[in-house]
Amino acid sequence: MGSFLDSINLAFIIAAAVKIVFFSFMVILPMVAYSVYAERRVSAIIQDRVGPNRTGIPLTLFGGKKDIALAGLIQPLADGLKFFLKEDFTPAHVKKFYYWLAPALVMVPAMMTAAVVPFGSELDLSWLAKLGVEGAWLHKPIKAVIADLNVGPLYIFAIASLGVYGIVLAGWSSNSKYPFLGGVRSTSQMISYEIALGLSIIPVLMIFGDLNLSKIAQYQDKNGWLLLPLWGEGLTLKRLVLWIPVFISFVIFVVAMFAETNRAPFDLPECETELVAGYHTEYSSMKFALFFMGEYAAMIIGSGLAVTLFLGGWSIPFGAPLGLGYVEGATPIWLGLLHIGCFLAKVVCFIIFFIWVRWTLPRFRYDQLMKLGWLVMFELALANVILTAALMVWLPN
Repeated sequence: MGSFLDSINLAFIIAAAVKIVFFSFMVILPMVAYSVYAERRVSAIIQDRVGPNRTGIPLTLFGGKKDIALAGLIQPLADGLKFFLKEDFTPAHVKKFYYWLAPALVMVPAMMTAAVVPFGSELDLSWLAKLGVEGAWLHKPIKAVIADLNVGPLYIFAIASLGVYGIVLAGWSSNSKYPFLGGVRSTSQMISYEIALGLSIIPVLMIFGDLNLSKIAQYQDKNGWLLLPLWGEGLTLKRLVLWIPVFISFVIFVVAMFAETNRAPFDLPECETELVAGYHTEYSSMKFALFFMGEYAAMIIGSGLAVTLFLGGWSIPFGAPLGLGYVEGATPIWLGLLHIGCFLAKVVCFIIFFIWVRWTLPRFRYDQLMKLGWLVMFELALANVILTAALMVWLPN
């Protein structure tokens, strides 16, 4: 009995470590790097220019006659190498401890929130027994989520809200006017839109009756996406009428996510035309890169949460009727991998939407940003909660 428990615990530890390495370091960080590449390419297309298209395999360094361009896909690696090799300069007038601490406080919370986002259904490892692998843990499917918490959205909001401390510390510790103004702007902006962001998902949680993100994704797999209730039991009168507050929640959530991640048209904490670079004006080298990595990681996790709550998470459109849905304890490995690919594809589409909005809409004035947050978003989100509660009480099941 003891050896069995030991094997289960060991399997749990190994599975958690593999999932952390896979999702955090082999998915999130490469997506951060190539989101920057996508941003530069998409902005170039929108502005009718070329963008990065030369950086590839430098064969000329090894005696070759011509480099392989690869459409500039090696540009993120070149950018990362540049940040590593640049001088790590610390101005003499800064408060050094907090100046060094701030970039980590921006990057770490963004990565920690990835722990509760389900990036797939389950992975059945029983096929490893055919390869000679032994152990009782082979017969227990592994969930494609690092930590399957029953309070997933609350965990994400609690940890993500810590990122504002990094931005505030960066602005304050730099002892410079532009970073300080950027830090003050970011504080008031994030506080203002966090309220609307939290209220926006309350109708969603009321409809699902659960805070577990994995169960929310499984429910949508069987009954249709929250924004596309077209299969399973999704065509009931109640679900179709509840689509109205769901759509309002989705709009509020997306707008608040733009503001929380300091993305245009809500990029006032770092707007170049007013504050040089905002809260990270005095930073260089990898500390400067950590701010950008934190911003893009937060954008990716926010996209993953939006996909999970509103767009079915890892579920394939009409997957359950086509036999491509989740079956507890019996999901084959190829289908589990297909679910992971479906989730990542949806997140990529959402990231492209983030980029498209940035290079399409002009920046708000600060008074407009505050009025939108307090006089429109907050009241609309609160009214939407009341509307959802009323519809759930009055409508028949």
